[in-house]
Amino acid sequence: MIPFLELQSQYASIKKEVDAAIRNTINQGQFILGQNVEAFEEEFARYCGVKYCVGVSSGTSALFLGLVACGIGEGDEVITTTYTFIATALAISYTGAKPVFVDIDPETYNIDVSQIEEKITSRTKAIIPVHLYGQPADMDPLTKLAQRYGLKVIEDACEAHGAEYRGRKTGSLGDCGCFSFYPTKNLGAYGDGGAVVTDDSEIAGKIASLRNYGQHERYYHDLIGFNARLDEIQAAILRVKLCHLDDWNERRRRNANSYNEMLKGAAIVLPKEANYTKHVYYLYVIRAKNREDLQVHLSREGIMTLIHFPIPIHLQKAYESLQYRRDDFPVAEECADEVLSLPVYPEMKREWTERIANAILSFLG
Repeated sequence: MIPFLELQSQYASIKKEVDAAIRNTINQGQFILGQNVEAFEEEFARYCGVKYCVGVSSGTSALFLGLVACGIGEGDEVITTTYTFIATALAISYTGAKPVFVDIDPETYNIDVSQIEEKITSRTKAIIPVHLYGQPADMDPLTKLAQRYGLKVIEDACEAHGAEYRGRKTGSLGDCGCFSFYPTKNLGAYGDGGAVVTDDSEIAGKIASLRNYGQHERYYHDLIGFNARLDEIQAAILRVKLCHLDDWNERRRRNANSYNEMLKGAAIVLPKEANYTKHVYYLYVIRAKNREDLQVHLSREGIMTLIHFPIPIHLQKAYESLQYRRDDFPVAEECADEVLSLPVYPEMKREWTERIANAILSFLG
């Protein structure tokens, strides 16, 4: 069986470093907002090319606290894509604001920037572009539009650690950028974790307070805050992994390029890397009209695949109160019916990509 993801191999390659980091943290006896969180925040901010990073408990917390720190609240509207993991919309709902959805570009699967302006109303306060599958959204026209209307831009970079847009890292392209360190991500912890990065000291300071019960110092609470802190042991692990991230991303890109070469001309839609991005392939996603049959065929060949995401958010039961209907966002709906994610993780063997590609070609005849 070729697994979709195999985290044990990654751990084996850095076992000594990770075990030492965990052991040192335990020996220090400081487990909440200690030296590792502070050091990781400095290192990840520098990696992203921004001034500040605030570690939080998850990618969802990062999005929620980023919205709150940008002043989003009850009665506001936030424009985002319908084609992403539901946490993007949930974070908006947690603030009391309303998510307003936009269809996607058929080639990159990111938010279709040309459709955003028509969704802007007097209640619109922010836009959340999602850098889906590891490829940045088209940020220049989006940020120019946001500036014209006085809107905040909060990047959902939860799938795009180390990806670049015109030479700049994701997270550095809006008012703030939000990351998840869920274990499957390109930069994954061994549990939940997240971060918000920004050049805005006010946003960073507010999130640092909000994540820790609204305190500016212990027992002095200026805000109605939350318990949403990055765990000290997870920060220690992330510090180790950050040193390897660029190498792992390059391996993902090599695997993606291998698929592209072997599947070129096949009767499926391959991922397209926009000329303004550096894609880091959190997922390598193809599209096939007969996706279910292809997935069954690959499973019989010992190849595990997954479907991300089979139902756009506007068709989820959780958001039926917004009264969207099928065909409201036809591109997203078509993609949801056709997408299939192939294994692309850094530790894959070269012969595995060949075996997967040959199995697809065999199915296609």
